[in-house]
Amino acid sequence: MALQAFGTDIWTMDGDQVSMYSIPFCTRMTVVRLPGNFLWLHSPVAASVERMEDVDRLGNVKYVVAPNVLHHLFVGEWVKAYPRAELWGAPGLAKKKKALRFDGTLQDSDEPPWKDEIDQLIFRGSRVLPEVVFFHRSSKTLILTDLIQNHDPSGENWFWRIVKQAVGVLAPNGGVPRDLRLTITDRSEARKSLQRMLDWDFEKVIIGHGICFETDAKDRVRSAFGWLLREQHGGSESSIF
Repeated sequence: MALQAFGTDIWTMDGDQVSMYSIPFCTRMTVVRLPGNFLWLHSPVAASVERMEDVDRLGNVKYVVAPNVLHHLFVGEWVKAYPRAELWGAPGLAKKKKALRFDGTLQDSDEPPWKDEIDQLIFRGSRVLPEVVFFHRSSKTLILTDLIQNHDPSGENWFWRIVKQAVGVLAPNGGVPRDLRLTITDRSEARKSLQRMLDWDFEKVIIGHGICFETDAKDRVRSAFGWLLREQHGGSESSIF
């Protein structure tokens, strides 16, 4: 699918469906144009001549970003096509994918070259899948990968609609996948990360898997993490299953 404008200097591009543990996932890349006509690619979809031509019309690919240890499938294709681009990965990804040459590791405390346009933080608490989340300031857009999913039921057969409804990721009521919730063992760190994320002045959310939030975004993020917030006030994780 062609690039879709999502705001000022920010676009999305839907990619091919992929399968993980036999579960089908739609894919989405985010493209941000930085000063100097440089492009920042988040969680790239599979590369193709047509997709690269669309991206080239926006500017020059400068940064390729893999925001967690699962979203690396296609980054190698993009850095091969754009050898002058820098590859940045989530903590632990360079060790996992030694065949890739990483130019930087995404962190909380460092100052990446895109710091004047995009904020970032590591959403901590999961023992399996910490995710680096981003806030594009000029478009007031929060950029997520796996942390919240909102799969379009029209793209699923009856079996996967039932499964994804049970897991809590079927639109219009998508949220944090229940299997991911179970990996978040440090609830205190997760709540700190959530509060930092909510402190950003975002109005929209790009979601890597499913329908994005273009209205009531902050309320929808709070709702997606209601299970975590309720625990803080005496609720229990089991009560939301």
